[in-house]
Amino acid sequence: QVQLVESGGGLVQPGGSLALSCTASGLSLDGFAIGWFRQAPGKQREGVSCISGDGGSTYYADSVKGRFTISRDSAKKTVYLQMSSLNPEDTAIYYCAAESALYYFCSADDEYAWWGQGTQVTVSS
Repeated sequence: QVQLVESGGGLVQPGGSLALSCTASGLSLDGFAIGWFRQAPGKQREGVSCISGDGGSTYYADSVKGRFTISRDSAKKTVYLQMSSLNPEDTAIYYCAAESALYYFCSADDEYAWWGQGTQVTVSS
């Protein structure tokens, strides 16, 4: 069974940084587009960022552009979301998701087949 696992969440002060990781058991992430999504209590799920299967195209929501960076490490079979200048509005459960069809391009509006359980990110003093 395919399992996506997020890690790196936790408590961080406003203005701080945090890095999230996404790995998979049961398959390699090579060739899969990886999206990062988040959902805060009482709010709709929001697409944050994605990287295409070949790593050549990325997307960032306007709310995180310039603050978040998505990358993939082929050697470690891991996709990262580096977050900086965090503010309380970034508090949410963050999920990674994978889709095999999005090899060259991706967006947060695309459908993703596999999802992780999420990791909590809390930005607070």
